[in-house]
Amino acid sequence: MNFETFEPVYEAILADFGFDRHADEEARDVAASLSTPFDLSRFDGWEGRTVAVAGGAPRLREDEEIRLAREADVVVAASTAADVLLEAGVAVDCLVTDLDKNPETAVELTARGVPVVAHAHGDNVPAVREWLPRFDADHTLTTTQAAPVGPVRNVGGFTDGDRAAFLADHAGAGRLTFPGWNFDDPDVGPMKERKLAWAARLLGWLERLRGEQFAVLDDRRDRVRRELDALLAE
Repeated sequence: MNFETFEPVYEAILADFGFDRHADEEARDVAASLSTPFDLSRFDGWEGRTVAVAGGAPRLREDEEIRLAREADVVVAASTAADVLLEAGVAVDCLVTDLDKNPETAVELTARGVPVVAHAHGDNVPAVREWLPRFDADHTLTTTQAAPVGPVRNVGGFTDGDRAAFLADHAGAGRLTFPGWNFDDPDVGPMKERKLAWAARLLGWLERLRGEQFAVLDDRRDRVRRELDALLAE
């Protein structure tokens, strides 16, 4: 995913939520000042492999979801999914986070040499300033949803979960699975519900780009395709 391709979708997200692009760019610049370049070739080992993109819904604790993660060749965890999987004895190969829930886990993982993808956006600058210096820079990739600058990359995606999926695609993953995802979680608030709707649309876009169908979208694929068609036609 390059930014020129992603930018129209990014602009639609900004418009829908009323987010400030300038704030995203300021956050990106703060992250850039605290980052060093990360060699994306470190993910070359994911090429052609089955990558589990683990979400943080409560169902991740279910035996079937843990099994799905355990059977994958590579596990990329979104936010608190990393803690659940580690507790279950499942190795995490990469953590994707915007630093809002479990930054201590990210510190521990980078100290062990596990890559962490730390995302900067307009609402988390204090967390970026506080936590990025604590990570081992050699194992930290910083990302933005705005245009990439310096060491800060944009691999696509909006939420931690779908950003993890776009990262896996960027690395050449052969197949993606999605343990721990629930687009209809009744316990999330209105903002999270809207973000999950966007995550579904972005996964639908990734399906289309990859020529693959993700089981996690089976019960909503038609709706997602309609929304996606309308979005991309604008």
